[in-house]
Amino acid sequence: MPARVSEAFVLRTYPFQEGDLIVSFDTRDQGKLRGVAKRARKPKGPFGSSLERLSQVRISYYQREGAELVRIDSVELIQTQFGLSSSYEAGVALDYFAEVCDHLLPPSEPNERFYRLIGAVLAELRAAAPDQRPAAVWRTIMYFTFWAVRLSGFLPELRVSAASRELAQAISAHPVANLAAIDWTKETAADLRRFLYREIESHIERKLLTVPLMEAL
Repeated sequence: MPARVSEAFVLRTYPFQEGDLIVSFDTRDQGKLRGVAKRARKPKGPFGSSLERLSQVRISYYQREGAELVRIDSVELIQTQFGLSSSYEAGVALDYFAEVCDHLLPPSEPNERFYRLIGAVLAELRAAAPDQRPAAVWRTIMYFTFWAVRLSGFLPELRVSAASRELAQAISAHPVANLAAIDWTKETAADLRRFLYREIESHIERKLLTVPLMEAL
């Protein structure tokens, strides 16, 4: 059985057996998959830091027909988010992106636009200077949340203020980097952000654990 190689974003990892990890990852060509990374939790394991959440990687894995989990063979790091680790706000945003992706993306259904959305908001966060990072956090959270709902196919009529509807139109028409001129704060279109949170939670039928952390920032 030949190994398949895909470009992917690591979403989340879970301890499995002694020293192993179950890894949830979104591939560009195969959609979201889950696999076992043997010895990944060992001090001298073969994966190092490449399985940190939202690392962009080139992942080699074996996939048996009908099996729930793939077997991860190797992981090559393409882009780390380690540079954001000094910012608590950015860290919470990363946790939120990963949680939403893990719940919204269906197994084994490629979604190129969603994959590019992840890459776009991560690039925007990395590009922000330290003094601009708080604004970038709220800009990327709003942009990601709107497009995550839209790309998942359940964006309803927006029952929010006229100003927030106008901002939603701008988000739908422009790349996230083009919205940097707006003075982004936590209060920017907060009604829209919270409306979209509720839509996601209704769709996945559970509360998002990262939302209270973000709203406490």
